[in-house]
Amino acid sequence: MDQVKIGKFIAECRKNKNLTQFQLAEKLNITDRAISKWETGKGMPDSSIMLELCNELGISVNELLSGEMIEMNDYDKIAEENLLKLNKSNEHKKKTLIKFGIVIIVLVLVIIIGIMAYILNNMIKISKNNLNHVLNGAQEIYEMNRAIHNAGFELEKQEDDSYLLVKKVDI
Repeated sequence: MDQVKIGKFIAECRKNKNLTQFQLAEKLNITDRAISKWETGKGMPDSSIMLELCNELGISVNELLSGEMIEMNDYDKIAEENLLKLNKSNEHKKKTLIKFGIVIIVLVLVIIIGIMAYILNNMIKISKNNLNHVLNGAQEIYEMNRAIHNAGFELEKQEDDSYLLVKKVDI
């Protein structure tokens, strides 16, 4: 569909009815900016107000979508062409929405994976730090036990699970 042609046709029909953009907009309960967008070919009337627009302008939906007055002998042919164009336009919009939806889903997944990777990386760093502390602590305990043993002492386990430092006696 030729939006510029349709826009010029809307403007022509509006002027033939001696209506300003503002007056037509008031009758349709929309803004005059919307009328201006249609008439300059920068937009199309929403399907929800097409019938009302056509009634106000004294034209048929087929004439609106064709952007011109239609003779009765061409009416069926042009109506069919307009339906095909409208269907093609709707299919294009659906495909565009589906592509946009897929892009959004992919972006969300990439963000989620990035966040998960960041969290996992930090967990690994924390685990490495904790393991290093445990290993350092174990090394210190080992060295303390060795020093105690070399000094001739032993750790003797008590009934309450505590340890008592006692001097080794050689017999």
